[in-house]
Formats: sequence, structure tokens, C-alpha cells
Amino acid sequence: MNAPAKFFDASAPVAFGGKDAGNTPAFRWYDKDRLVHGRRLEDHLRFAVCYWHSFCWPGGDPFGGETFLRPWHQGADAMAQARAKADVAFELFRLLDVPFFTFHDVDAAPEGTSLSESVANLNAIADLFEAKMASAKVRLLWGTANLFTHRRYMAGAATNPDPEIFTYAAGQVRAALEVTHRLGGQNYVLWGGREGYETLLNTDLKRELDQLGRFISLVVEHKHKIGFKGPILIEPKPKEPTKHQYDFDVATCYGFLERYDLLNDVKLNIEQNHAILAGHSFHHEVALAEALGIFGSLDVNRGDDLLGWDTDQFAMNVPELALVFHEILNRGGFTSGGLNFDAKIRRQSIDPDDLIHAHVGSMDACARAFLAAADMLDAGALTAPLAQRYEGWAAPEGRAILGGQRSLAELADRALSPGFDPRPRSGRQEYLESLVNRYV
Repeated sequence: MNAPAKFFDASAPVAFGGKDAGNTPAFRWYDKDRLVHGRRLEDHLRFAVCYWHSFCWPGGDPFGGETFLRPWHQGADAMAQARAKADVAFELFRLLDVPFFTFHDVDAAPEGTSLSESVANLNAIADLFEAKMASAKVRLLWGTANLFTHRRYMAGAATNPDPEIFTYAAGQVRAALEVTHRLGGQNYVLWGGREGYETLLNTDLKRELDQLGRFISLVVEHKHKIGFKGPILIEPKPKEPTKHQYDFDVATCYGFLERYDLLNDVKLNIEQNHAILAGHSFHHEVALAEALGIFGSLDVNRGDDLLGWDTDQFAMNVPELALVFHEILNRGGFTSGGLNFDAKIRRQSIDPDDLIHAHVGSMDACARAFLAAADMLDAGALTAPLAQRYEGWAAPEGRAILGGQRSLAELADRALSPGFDPRPRSGRQEYLESLVNRYV
């Protein structure tokens, strides 16, 4: 089948129009060439459109079927559908003028009746991607393999009780990693969609964690073998689709990576919606990953605070995003990572151009938040009070304690000395919260 001659109403790429731009698609805050801290805004934010939600999701939910009726979802020739989908995808990349995209293997190419057929399909579509990228701006932020949809993975992939399914997953990941490398991908993601359990009654926790550790080690070994320079990224999520996911949150992932000696090669891809499901804020998860040295990239979206599942809405919360970007910018910004829109339009947003409006609105929200973060950082609005709060640890005695130059007995003796009576100081939380509101 062929893609429709004109799927989107828009034809010209969305451009920066300033705050007073009219109702036509236009960026009001995202001026890609604006210099911030010596880098273009586009190079700071590194936006990516995801293949799965944007082009593969039919608009269904547990209570009803598809609503979008995409033309590439119709027909009997799966490879023709995949090529038509690629045509529309690259048209959206052009219209949004984004620098990156992301995909799962089965998003891009149909799964065959065998692994060899699936790999052949993937490589054929990768050839098409390569040809399109030769004349396009867009590049690949990361690729990944879908190890959770097919029924063979109902008990996990790496953590499956059957080593033959583990082996099949290894074959699927090798193909996806090699295609990612061929297309110049800057990272490779492993999301453990079903690496977890439904009940402990049939689960050997230690065995499954050891299997997962070995699987990721194999991926790291192959990354080095083929010369892939980007990091491997794992994506924390506490639950859904399993009751308990082994990559629950940032802290859990850090402990796992340390246990299996993976900290040098594996970083984290953090998602807002997953942070909320884990009982944390987005800011917390990013700050902790930065503090532990395992921050890699972001899946930028938002969850509904009133719902207990992954709603994957487009990120529009400027104050929340500003604090996240302040954390990232304060530590130097992205390296190989970026902002991937792991987000889907709502089931009732059935007009093709709703995809454009959703991305433009979220890109603007991110840009507005990033500029606020840069202003806060330039003014020392949060960094100066933070340094003042911990200034005692920068003084000689604080450095001596942390440097191992004081014993417990020495500290205790000093605490018992006459006149030693330290007093608490205000944390100034309300002042800091009101200060942030001045910028956002």
C-alpha cells in the first residue's frame, strides 16, 4: 500500500513565531537557535519523536477498539504498511523539525513467523530509514527491542523460567542493537516490560535477578564487540504490566547495576509517569540519578495524578519541568541523551494534525521550562541558598570529617566539650517555593 498523498493538513515545518503567534501551529517559546549557556536550545533539549505511540497506537483502550483508523493499519501486506507508516513518520519529523526519533523493532517492522524473518523485516525497514535519513535532518536517539508484547514473553524475557525464551530475546536484541548502531543511534534502551513477577508463589527472585544481570552483561559485551559507543539505558518502572518490576525506581536500578558490575556501561532513561507510579516526583528521580552518576536520558511525558496507571500524556507542566531541567543543566546538560516524547494523544484526538499540536505544545512547555531553569541557575536562585545550607561541610572541620581525619571518639569528645551547643537553622522551604514561582 502507499501512504496517503497528504496525511497532515500542514505542509511547512513549524517555525518559531514568538509569544504572540496566532493559532496556527507555531512555537512560542522554542526558538531552536537561541543560545543558552553557549549552546543552541535545540542542542540542549534534543527532542525525539517516538515511533510507537505516534504511529503504532490505534487509539484503543480496554473498553473499546481503535479510534484513529490510520491508513497504514489497514491491509494484508504488513511490509507495505510498514513502509507507508515510515513515509508518514518522516513527514512528521520534517514538520516538527525535530533532531531525533526513537523506535522499537516491532514498531518499525512487522514480526515474522520466525526470528530470522523478523530480523529480515527489520533490516529491510532499516534500509528504508537509512535512505530517508540521508536527505533528512532527523537522526536516531535510540532504538530498542519489544520484549513484552508477544505471548512468548508473558513470563518475561531475560527473567523467563525457560532459557530458550532467554535465547530468543538475545537474538531479538542483537538485531535491534546492530540496526541501532547502523543507523547512528546515540543510545540503546532496555525496558524490562515484563521483567518482574505477578506472584512470589511461582517466582525464584534470586535466579531471575541473576538472569537479568547476565542478560544485560551480554548486551554490554556485544555493544563493545560491534563498536557501539553509546550507553545502554535501562528504564525504571515500578509496576505495569507486571505486579512488581525489578527496575522499580532509580535507587533500585542503582543497587542492581552495582551488584552486577554494570555501572560503567549502563545509565538510566527516566520517565515522569513511571516516577509517579513509584511514589516519587519526577524531580526526585532525576536528581537521584544525577547524584549517583547514572543519569542518561528522559522519556518526557506526564501521568494523571488521580489515576494509578501509565497514561503517557504529553508533558505540559512547566513548573515541574523547570525543576527537572534546573537539575540537569546544573550538572552540565545532556550528553548522548535527550527528550523523547514517550507520549500519546488522547483517544478522542482523531485528527491527524492533533499529533502536530501535541508535540508543538509539549516542545514549547519544555522550552519555557528550560529557559526558566537557566534563569534560576544564572541568578543562583536555588544554588546559592543550597550552598549556604551546607557551608559547614565546606569548612575545614566538615572536610576533615568527610576526609576520614576524625574518629567517632574524637567527634564525641568534641560534642561533650564545654559550650558546644549547635543550633538548627531554618530550611526556608516556603521562601524557596515562592522564589521558584517568580521564574515559572
